[in-house]
Order: sequence, then C-alpha cells, then structure tokens
Amino acid sequence: MGIRSIYVGLLASFLTTAPLAVAANGVAGDYLAGRQASFLGDYKAAAHYYGRAILFDPKKPELLERAVLANIALGEVTHAANLADRLTDLGLSSQLAHMAQVARAARDENFEEVIQAIANDRGLGPLSDGLVTAWSQLGLGDMSAALIGFDEVGKIQGLAPFATYHKALALASVGDFESAEALFATDGGTVMGGTRRAVMARAVILAHLDRQEEALTLLETAFGKDLDPELSDLRAALGEDTPPPFTFVRSARDGLSEVFFTLGRALAAESSDDFTLVYARLAEYLRQDHVDAILLCAELLEELQQYDLAVATFADVPQESSSFHAAELGRAEALRAQDKLEDAAEVLQNLSRTHGDLPVVHSSLGDLLRQLERFEEAGQAYTDALERFEEISDRQWFLYYARAITFERRDMWEQAEADFRKALELNPDQPNVLNYLGYSLVEKQIKLDEALSMIERAAAARPNSGYITDSLGWVLYRLGRYEEAVIHMERAAELMPIDPIINDHLGDVYWAVDRKMEARFMWKRALSFVDWEEASEEADPERIRRKIDQGLDQVLAEEGAPPLKSANAGD
Repeated sequence: MGIRSIYVGLLASFLTTAPLAVAANGVAGDYLAGRQASFLGDYKAAAHYYGRAILFDPKKPELLERAVLANIALGEVTHAANLADRLTDLGLSSQLAHMAQVARAARDENFEEVIQAIANDRGLGPLSDGLVTAWSQLGLGDMSAALIGFDEVGKIQGLAPFATYHKALALASVGDFESAEALFATDGGTVMGGTRRAVMARAVILAHLDRQEEALTLLETAFGKDLDPELSDLRAALGEDTPPPFTFVRSARDGLSEVFFTLGRALAAESSDDFTLVYARLAEYLRQDHVDAILLCAELLEELQQYDLAVATFADVPQESSSFHAAELGRAEALRAQDKLEDAAEVLQNLSRTHGDLPVVHSSLGDLLRQLERFEEAGQAYTDALERFEEISDRQWFLYYARAITFERRDMWEQAEADFRKALELNPDQPNVLNYLGYSLVEKQIKLDEALSMIERAAAARPNSGYITDSLGWVLYRLGRYEEAVIHMERAAELMPIDPIINDHLGDVYWAVDRKMEARFMWKRALSFVDWEEASEEADPERIRRKIDQGLDQVLAEEGAPPLKSANAGD
C-alpha cells in the first residue's frame, strides 16, 4: 500500500459530522453562508460565518469542525485547536481536530502530549503518525527511540523514502553528518526523489564532512550553472572555509514542521488544493521561518483563486530571504489575476530595483507592461532581461519574440522582424513565432510565399489553434487562392466561433468566392462579437458596417486597395 492508496478519501473523512439541521434561530443563515463560502474556497468568510453560528450553538459538531478547517486554512491554527478542544469535550473524534491539537502541542514543544495523542488514536493518520512520533521522541531527548521509530515507518510500503529522509535530517540536526550522508547516499542518492530541499540539505552535510567539491558538483548536477538567489547563496557558502550551518532542521519542532511540509508537497499532485493547504499551514505554524512552506501556502491559495489571501501570504516572506524575489513574483501574479495590473507593475518595478540582476524580474515586468500596452517600457524591460544573461541560448527565444511584439506594436518593423527572426534562430519550429511573423508579413503584403511556408509549419504543429488556422486561411486569401482559403477559414470559425476577427475574415473570403449573402451574415456575426471582452483590437466595427452596406469591392476601392483577383483568374 503506497502513499496514494493510504490517503484515498482522506479529505472527505476530515468532515465526519452529520449535516446541520436548519433551525429557526440565527444559526441557519450563518451556517448556510459559511457553507457557501467553504464551497467557494473563501476561508476568511467561512471562518467568520461559522464563528457567528457557533455563538448561537456552541456545541454543534459540524459547525465546530468546519470552523476548524477554515481557521487552519487561514493560518489561525491556535484558534482552530481551541475549537477542536470543544469537539473533544463533546466526545467526538475528528481528524482535523486532532491535527490542530497535535500541531499546537508540538508548537509548545509538549512532545509527551503529542505521543500520548497518537497512542490514544488521536493522531494525524497512518502516513504522518510514525514520523511525528519519531521526531517527538527526539524532542524528549531519546535519539535511540527516534531512530527506531523512523525505521519502523520505513517498513511501510511506499513510505521508505520519507523515513530515510527524516532519519537523515534528524541525525544531521544533532551533528551526526556522517550517518546522515550514509542515508542520503543510499539508492544512488535519490532520497526523496532528489527534491530541491533534499539536495540542498545533502550539500550542506557534505560540506560539514569536508567534501565541498562533491557538494558543489551535487548542486551543479541537480540545478545547472544558472542558479536562483537561494541556490547561488548556498553555492557561495559552500565555497567558504567554514561550512554553512545546517538550518534545514534545527530542532524536533522543526522536524515536525518538515513532516507536514514534505507530506503536503508529496500529496500536492494527488490531492485537492485545500487538503494540501492544511499540511502547508501546519508546517508554517510550527516554523514561521519555513519560507518554502509559506510559498507553498501562497501558491495553493492562488490556485484556489483566493487572491487576497495569496497576496498577504506572499508578503510574509521577509525581504532578507533569498526567496524574496520568488515571493514578490508570486505576489505580482496574484495581483495580476485580480486585474490589479498597476499594483502588480509597482511590485515588479520595486523588485527590479532590489533584485535587478535577475533576468526573470525584468522579463516578468515586460510581460505585465506589454499587457498594459505600455510597449516602449515593456521592450526596455525585455532588453534589460536579455542583457543579464552571460550567453544567449535557445531558452531566451521568448524574450526576443515578446520584444518583437513591442516593436511591431510601435510600427518599428525593421527591429520587430529582426527579433522575430532571432527567436526563430533559437527555436526554429516555434508555432507562435512562425504564426506571428507570418501573419505580420501577410498584413504588410510582403514576402507572402515565405509567410505561407511559415504559417503552414505553424498549422502543422498546432492544427487545433483557431488563430493559426485563421492565419493560414488569410495568407491564402491574400495570395488570391480563395477556394483554398475557405476551407481553413471555416475551420478557424469552428474552433473560435465568437472571435470577431475570424468571423470578419471568413466574410471576406466568402465574398471573394461570390457567396455574398453568407459574407454579409458573417460580417454581422463579427459585428455582434466586437464588444466581446477578449476581442482583438484589430476588429474595426465601422469598416465591417461599410462592408455590410456597400460590399467588400466598394470598400477596397474607397481605400485605394487593389481589387480582388483570383490567383486562378487566367485559367
């Protein structure tokens, strides 16, 4: 039985109490409001309404249990544990309540209480209890019992990597680096699948064994040469005469925090976000400087679309942390998701001043400024990002592509085309670049044969992309191959039926093949979608109205454009 099978249905078992009967007093409205908030993942509102309902009925089990969950999700674990005490006083068993109570006892370093709770079947569950007990034994000063406990966990199918990892951390926390490294070296050094924290912990352990070169090689093998600030700081520390302190676990309480974090991270891909959030919040509660746990909480809240909570949680990472830039990038993204684009831009602009050596800061700022249509500033941000790479590799194709768009939007075609072609040099078959450059050439009515070749390659790579299929139909239209264009334009309209540009293009193509009634119908459809929130600014409603009233031939004549001419006209 592995980690997944152990926890099938566990989240559902968190809330074990029976549904609350709708009463005539004030509890019903608050309960229903709290339940709706829980359904929406709005933990702040859920905690508020359940808290109010509890004032009316302080002994209602479901109210208490749901309030426990909401408060843990908010990070208010002590309050959750106090609510859990009421459930215990009622003689009820709730795994959520037990988790909050065990975490509170561990935070107070009352390890005897933690061990007793697990012995009395008031623990966290089969995956956690053995590791929690072993760390608590260490907290009581009984290393022998702790090591035996880790070994017992390792006998459970699927849990050996966790047991080995935590046993190694426990040994390192008391200075036995040689025994810790022996455990990390088992199974080819793949303990915990070579996760980031495991690799970093092992590197520090190797440094304490005077094996700095091995530690540096380990970092480079795992993460490459272009390291983020946290890894760069570690690499620099490993190069010093004195090894960096082992801070991954400094105490039994830190070890218990790591239990919640590692299990939460491992379960993230298999379980719901709110389930993982419980583990991450408990890890943060036990160790407030566990930056990885804080970031995990914030990322989960963002996934749950609780953007205000995500923004606040990202802000909990202190500026002196080597992960501060990651937290600020996350905070900006959460603000962006709320359409608070100017606030997000301010965060990134401030970050560019404090962490201006990081390309990702400038590229993220460029993306946001491009969304705000501040193309000149966006282009400069992409330039700043490119200048911070020691050498250009194929990974930088997107920066050239994005900067090309900022040039194209400012009618700086020579610079735009150069960047598009540089992006293709780095990533020759990238569909988005092929399509954008090809479509731009079509709109400028230059190099149409090359444009067709580019767009055909893009369409072959992304046959279900409405935009790329539209581009293929449009270049064929520009080349006068109207009958061929119809097939692709109709397909594009099937893929993106409410896009005004695609409907407008299909109308033009129908007109070109003398299907004029259908053309006017498509132009009217296009006009009806112009105000669609994601509609392209290229849609020109006035021009579409003129085509409906006068026909495409007359509009082209008024614009001084060449008349429609089929490539097969001479056949």
